[in-house]
Amino acid sequence: MLRAAPFVTLTVLLAACGQEPRKAPTDGDEVRERAIEAQTARRRTGAEVQDRALNRVIRTVYLCNNSERLSVDFDNPRQMATVRNSSGEAVDLFQERAASGIWYRASGYELRGKGVQATWTADGREPTECRAVD
Repeated sequence: MLRAAPFVTLTVLLAACGQEPRKAPTDGDEVRERAIEAQTARRRTGAEVQDRALNRVIRTVYLCNNSERLSVDFDNPRQMATVRNSSGEAVDLFQERAASGIWYRASGYELRGKGVQATWTADGREPTECRAVD
């Protein structure tokens, strides 16, 4: 047992004289900041989600009862919507203040709705009911 004591002492002394321990890859300000940003990105508040929706263009496709397919780009920062029908014709509508839901209109065209339901009125045609599919 006495012979093991000098060996253990020598091992401890040699280990203490070695290089400084290197930082683990998970240490450091950069890694910590990336981790915090990733956690923050996952925990968006309702206000942040709403802000993102209000400050970008959102595309929605509607299928209507008259067999028309509408592709609508809601340009929230500009308070406009561009409606394209199945034949490629496009019209720009301006946002109106609605009690609830959406309301866009311009020169004989109108898109009103709430949730996935909408009513599309095109110049000179009867209004048709539509449903968002995307």
